[in-house]
This record gives sequence, C-alpha cells and structure tokens, in this order.
Amino acid sequence: MRTDIFARLDREPEPPKIVAPRMSRHRIALFGGTLAFYLAIVWAVLITSWLVALDWKVMLFRPYQQWPELHAFLDYYVVLGQRGPTAVMVACWLGWRSWRQHTLRPLLVLGTSLLLLNLSVGAVKLGLGRLGPHYATQIGSAEMFAGGDIFPSGHTANAVVTWGILAYLATTPRARRYLSAVSATVSLGVGLTTVYIGTHWLSDVVLGWAAGLLILLALPWFEPLIARTETWIFAMRERWRERRGGARPAPVTGAGPQPVLLPQSMATEGLAPGTVTTAAEPVHPAGHPATGARARAHGGHPARPGGMPVAPTRVRRPPPHTERGARGSGSPARPMTGG
Repeated sequence: MRTDIFARLDREPEPPKIVAPRMSRHRIALFGGTLAFYLAIVWAVLITSWLVALDWKVMLFRPYQQWPELHAFLDYYVVLGQRGPTAVMVACWLGWRSWRQHTLRPLLVLGTSLLLLNLSVGAVKLGLGRLGPHYATQIGSAEMFAGGDIFPSGHTANAVVTWGILAYLATTPRARRYLSAVSATVSLGVGLTTVYIGTHWLSDVVLGWAAGLLILLALPWFEPLIARTETWIFAMRERWRERRGGARPAPVTGAGPQPVLLPQSMATEGLAPGTVTTAAEPVHPAGHPATGARARAHGGHPARPGGMPVAPTRVRRPPPHTERGARGSGSPARPMTGG
C-alpha cells in the first residue's frame, strides 16, 4: 500500500459510502428565508423603491473611472463567473472524482444544478426584461419589461452554483467549510466586478446571489432522481457491453475422431500394435466404387465387408540352418586323407 501523497490520486478499489445530504429542517428554513428575500428584491425593483435609486447612484459613480488600475485584472477575474469556462474546469475535477470513486453522482449533481440554473434564472431574465446600465433610457427608472435580460445577474448566480457545488459534494465537514468560504468569496467578487465594469445593477447582483443559493439549497430534493439516473446509466452500460461482446459460439457436436485399427503389416515394421486416432471416413456398402479405389490404395488386398482392407497373411521364414556338427559335441571328426 502506498503511503506517499500521490496515493490519494489512485483509484479507490471500491466505491466509498457517501451519504447524500437530506432536506433537513435547517435547510428548509434557509430555503424559505432565501426565497422570501428573493421575492422581496424583485418586488422592490418592480415598484421602483429606494433599491432602484441606489442602483442609479452606484452606476453614476462609475467605479471603473474611480479605480482604473483595477480594470485590467478584473476583466480576467470576471471570467470565473462565465458559464463555459467555469463549467469545463469544474466538470474536469468532478469527472476525475467520478472515475476515482466509481460513481457518476458528482457529474450528475453538476448537470442537475446547471439545468436548474438555466431554467430558473433564464425564465426570470426573459420574463422581467430589465435593461442594463449601459442601455438605460431614463434616469431613476427601473428599466423593467424593456426587452433586456440582466435581472438577475447570470454571472453571479453561475459563480454561486458552479463553485458552490464543490462545497456541496465535499465528503468531510472541514473540507465543506473551507470550500464554502472559497465559493462565497469568488461569487461575491464576481458579482461586485460586474458592478465595477458597469454591466449590471447592484440589485441584479444581489438577486443573482439569492438565485444561486436557492439552487444549492434545493439540490437534496433531486438526490433520489440523481440516484435513479445513475442506476439506469450503469444498467445501460452493462447491456451495451453484453451486446458488444456478442453471444459465445456453441460447441460443434459433429462426429469426432474414431479409433481405427492398424494393419498387421504396420505392426511388423516396428510400430506398436494398437489403435490410432484419425478422422472418421465414410462407410460405403459393398460394391461401391470408393471401396475398390481404397482397396487398390492398400496394395490390392481384398476388403472386408465394412470397407477395411484385409491384412496380408504373414509368411513365416524358416529358421537359419544349424551347423551339422555342434561344436564340442561328442561325434568324432571325419579324418582328413590326402591324395
């Protein structure tokens, strides 16, 4: 087992037991208070209250002219609230977590939150139709229902949701506290940056904070749906793997090799008598042309009725001649006579 710091980068052998947040009473109370604050901001802008007057004072103050040295840095910092770059960065991190923990929940939670963000914030933007500071037509007016799309601030709401997801998916209380502080700081800075540049009213930013927080607080209601979606995706993956692998071919049940007796002549040439395994040959009836051809191939020997050639009759050779006189025998040798 690795004990160095890089061991935390390895894939876990089994999926960890992660308990999804529940909609507790404390969370429900926060959700209700945030929703009431959200509606109060919308109502204050609709009736052109003191909040609209504050928007005009901040806009006419022109912060980008008061502190021009910050403009170059804040032009890059505001990218942390744009949908595309932030979604890609957070999706890469959560994708690695999904691979490491054998679960799709981090990516599904991110997708659910972004979908809720598009539906809720986008619907309010188009429904209220407020114009931005650069397109305002009358000083002191709320500029509502004029065809705009900046109320609430999408940059601010996206920063709250995208970076807040990291705190929502944290597995330890300590990590959750640190990530909550970081996401709050980033989203607060992105919202104030849009006011500094002059693309949003101050009330747009305040409503964007509330809109993003509502989505984070409502995510536990969607946890059962996320769990069912993850189960369905894994089931579809297994089915696709089975279809891709295909059915295994069935074993061939044809006629296997049959033992055939060797001719006796082959046994006399040094081969051990017995059987060998050869491919089965078709058996033809007597008189079939193939029977005669096979008999000729075996040296003209007659064939049995079953088609097998008859082994030739073994010819016994006479034993070698013995000497007429055994050496050392008692018979006297015939005397040699000279002529």
